[in-house]
Amino acid sequence: MPPDLPPSSIPLLTTAAAFREWREIARREQKTVGYVPTMGALHEGHLSLVRRSLAENDLTVLSIFVNPAQFAPHEDLATYPRTLEHDIVALAPVSFSSFNHTNGTVHPGPIIRQPSAIFLPNAKEIYPSGITQDVSAQKGTFVEVKGYSHQMEGKSRPTFFRGVATVVTKLFNVIQPTRAYFGQKDIQQALLLKRLAQDLLMSYPLPENVCIVPTARDETDGLALSSRNAYLSLDGRKVASTLYQALSAARLAWEEGATKAECLAKAYEVVETRMKEAQENQLDVDMSLDFIEFNDADTFEVVPDNTTMKDLDVVLLSGALFVGKTRLIDNLVLGDDTKIIG
Repeated sequence: MPPDLPPSSIPLLTTAAAFREWREIARREQKTVGYVPTMGALHEGHLSLVRRSLAENDLTVLSIFVNPAQFAPHEDLATYPRTLEHDIVALAPVSFSSFNHTNGTVHPGPIIRQPSAIFLPNAKEIYPSGITQDVSAQKGTFVEVKGYSHQMEGKSRPTFFRGVATVVTKLFNVIQPTRAYFGQKDIQQALLLKRLAQDLLMSYPLPENVCIVPTARDETDGLALSSRNAYLSLDGRKVASTLYQALSAARLAWEEGATKAECLAKAYEVVETRMKEAQENQLDVDMSLDFIEFNDADTFEVVPDNTTMKDLDVVLLSGALFVGKTRLIDNLVLGDDTKIIG
């Protein structure tokens, strides 16, 4: 282990070569491998993905890599939280246990699974040709999912999904997971990566094994858990659930048969009310809505204003809200969410 890495009970692998050696042993032992890609600053949302993987696979690995290619030049790459020691401590006690069943026989003692390895590459390992946040100056091989990257989040962050698709393709090539796990909070990203696995004819993982896990939320106000929540001030945290409340109001109207336009009006009303309340309570925080929109779950195209729940089986309702300088995102799947989540 390199001397600059903190102590860890979980093996830390820093190069593709080292990880491939680990993966070859798992292959020889015919063990399934679950994979949770992260940028670190782990929270309960990440840990819920780890628990799901532990329950469904013999071995579970995580990667921690803050990917420069998905940050635009004006975004927060330099200040993105890097908390490796905390992450290792958070992961160490996470486990799954079940009784061992073989050919219908229950053997004494449970199977106990814990995270098996953490892949910790540096930027040179992932981008051998080098990497810059300026897309026009980038050299080397990049991956783009055409026609699915400019809507929703992509409208506000036009180079984001190019960076995500590229790094995840590279990580899938190294990890070769049986299953990979992504959170619903980043619904467009998760669905785009499922399509990527399909379009590139990937075997590791197969498209159906790109698993989308429900969003982990704060139990008090429903705020979607995110590493960027750490940026929020005390006053900012008091209003951070505004987006979730707005989406929830739109969902209720949708389920009552309202049109998309009527649902959006309900959502905007919530945001405006919360903004006024923040001013009246003299909270030291600014809020500004980036977007709230209804999109087709397959094409990501914007749903027409007169659409109702009778017209579509499943719809993505998503949004982004600035609380101070922190951009929070969230989404709800309307209709038959089993077609996406699970």
